[in-house]
Amino acid sequence: MHKLLLNFTLAAGALSLLCSGAHAQSGALSKAVGGYSFDEAAKESPATKNFHSNDGKLTFAIVTHTAGNGFFDPTYVGAKVAADAFGINLVMLGSEAPVDDIPREIQILNQIINDPTIDGVIMTTPQSGAYDDIVKKLTEKGIPIATTNSYDPKLLDRSSISHTGQDASAAAIGGEALAACLLKNNVKGGSIIFPNTTTLGNVEVNNRITAAFQATVKALNAAGRLKDFKIDAGQNNIGIDVDSNNIVGSITSLIESRKDVVGAFTANGFTTPALGDAITQLKKNGEICAFGFDLGPKQQEQIRTGALTGSLGQQPFLQGFWPVMQLYLQIDRGVSAANLDTRAQLVTKENVDKVGKRFEN
Repeated sequence: MHKLLLNFTLAAGALSLLCSGAHAQSGALSKAVGGYSFDEAAKESPATKNFHSNDGKLTFAIVTHTAGNGFFDPTYVGAKVAADAFGINLVMLGSEAPVDDIPREIQILNQIINDPTIDGVIMTTPQSGAYDDIVKKLTEKGIPIATTNSYDPKLLDRSSISHTGQDASAAAIGGEALAACLLKNNVKGGSIIFPNTTTLGNVEVNNRITAAFQATVKALNAAGRLKDFKIDAGQNNIGIDVDSNNIVGSITSLIESRKDVVGAFTANGFTTPALGDAITQLKKNGEICAFGFDLGPKQQEQIRTGALTGSLGQQPFLQGFWPVMQLYLQIDRGVSAANLDTRAQLVTKENVDKVGKRFEN
C-alpha cells in the first residue's frame, strides 16, 4: 500500500511539473506592448529596395586598401555572407597591391561615388584625413557609409559613421606575449626589434607598433629584466622602417645587422609573413620570440614551423559581415553608428589548428 501510494505521489508530481511547463509556455508573446504584431514588424520596409538608386535592389560597395595579400579575403567572404542573406548586390573592390596602396583605394572610391547604382559604401580608412572629401561627397548624395578595419578617429562626421575593427591598443597582447616568451625561455638578453613600413603612412599599423612596444617594455620592467634588453621601435616608437619593395630582404638584413636579435614584433599582414620568411632564411626557427599581426594561411604555417612564435587575429570575417549588416539596418531601420570591436586573438602552435576552418580568421 505504501509503495502504491508512493508511486501515485511521484506520478502526480510529474504531471504537476508537466502542467507547470505547459503553463509557462502560455506566456509566449504574440504582439508588442505597442499593439503591433512581431511578424509584421520584422518585415523589411517596402521602400528599402528602392533606396537611393531606386532600381528595386540594394547595392553596396566594399573597398579596401590592399586586396592583394589575402588578409582581406575573409572580410570579403563575411560581406558576401551578409549580402546574400538579405538579397543585397555586393561589389567587391580594392587596391590590387600586396602592400598598402592608399592612393589606389582613394582612386577607386572616387570612381564609385559617381556610380548611380551604389546605395552604400564600406571602406577602410588607414590614412588619417585622406578620406574626408569622399565622406563629404557621399553624404551629399545621401549614400550611407560604414568604415572597417583601420580606424581614423578624425574622419569627417565620425560620430555618425559606424566602425567595425580592432582598436590598435589590442596589439599590446602581442607585446605581452613577446615578453612572456623571453622570460619563459630564460633569455639572458639581446635586441628586440619592431620592423614596420612606416613610410606607407598607415596610422593604425603605426599605433599597433607603439602599443606592442609599450606592452613589452612594461612587462619586462615589471619582471625586473628591462635593463637586460635593447628594445628598438624606431623613431617615435612607430617601428623601424624597412623596404616595402624588398620586405623579406630588408628584415633579414635588419636581423643580421643587430647580431643579437632575440625578439621581434610586426604589425600587419604584409610585414608578418616577411618576418617569418626572414627567420626561416636565417635558420633561426624557434630561436627568436617572433610575433606578428593577422592570420593568413602563410602566418599559420609559419607558426607551425616555428618561424613565428605567434600572431594576432583580428577576425576579419566580422569586418566584412557587420558593415553590410550595419548599412542595411541604417537604411531599413534607421540604426546608425553601431560600432563593433573585433578584438584580438593570440594564436600560437598550441591552438593554430583550431582557427581558419571557415575563412573566419
